[in-house]
Amino acid sequence: MNIKTPEEIAIMADGGRRLAHILEDLLAMATPGTALLAIDTRADELIAAAGGFPSFKTVKGYTHATCLCVNDEVVHGVPTERQLKEGDILTIDIGLVYQGLHTDTAWTKIISSQPSALSHQQEKEEFLKTGEEALWKGIEQAREGNRIGHISKAISEIIEGAGYGIVKTLVGHGVGKELHEKPQVPNYLTGDIAATLELVEGMTIAIEPIYAQGRGELVYANGDGWTLATRDGSLSAEFEHTVVITAADPLILTASGV
Repeated sequence: MNIKTPEEIAIMADGGRRLAHILEDLLAMATPGTALLAIDTRADELIAAAGGFPSFKTVKGYTHATCLCVNDEVVHGVPTERQLKEGDILTIDIGLVYQGLHTDTAWTKIISSQPSALSHQQEKEEFLKTGEEALWKGIEQAREGNRIGHISKAISEIIEGAGYGIVKTLVGHGVGKELHEKPQVPNYLTGDIAATLELVEGMTIAIEPIYAQGRGELVYANGDGWTLATRDGSLSAEFEHTVVITAADPLILTASGV
C-alpha cells in the first residue's frame, strides 16, 4: 500500500485533471461512423499535448493508449478499424503518467446521433445510470476510517439490486507510482467488512464498477489475447475514477474540476 505525500497528490491531481479533459474529448468524438483506432490515435495526441505518457503502454505487450470496449466487450479492448454504430455502447478506459505518477479513469456511453425513445435505448440508459450511481455510492464510502468493504458493499447493493451481474474476476485497485498497486478494491463484498483493509489518509485508489446485464462471466472475445467479453453476450459497462482518501471528503482526482 503506497501512501502518497501531499506533493505527490498534487501532481496526481494535476495529471488527473488533464486526463479528465482528454476523456471528455474522446467521449465527444465517439459518434456513429467513428473508427476505434481514430479514437486511440486522438488519445495519443492529447496525452502528448498534456505533457504525459499513456499509462497503458507501460503494460508489457500492450501498444495502445486506450482500451475500447463495445457492447459485450468488458475490458482490455484493443482498438481496431471497427466503426461505431448507432445504438452501440462504448467504454473508453484510459490512463496517464504525469510527472511519474499514474491516474486512471473510464466511462461508458451510448453511441447515438440523436436522442431515441426506443425501448431498447431506454433499457441501455437505465443500465448505464446504474453503473454511474454505483460509482458515486462507492466513492462516498472512500473515507478515512472506513474500509475497502464499505466501498464494495455500496457498489454491489446498487448493481445487484438493479438485477445486473458484477464481473467478480475484475476489481478496482491502488494507483499512483504504478498503474496497478495494492490494495485491490472489489465491487462485491464477501465476509465481514471488518476483515477488509482500513482506508487511511493518502491512499489513492481507482474505484471502478464493472458489470453486465447478464451473469458477468468472461471469455476472451477474439484472438488478440487481450479483449475480454461476457460469456453470455450480454452488454457490459464500466465507470472509473481515481480517488484520494483524505481526512475529510474523498477527492476525485480524475474530475475535470479538480
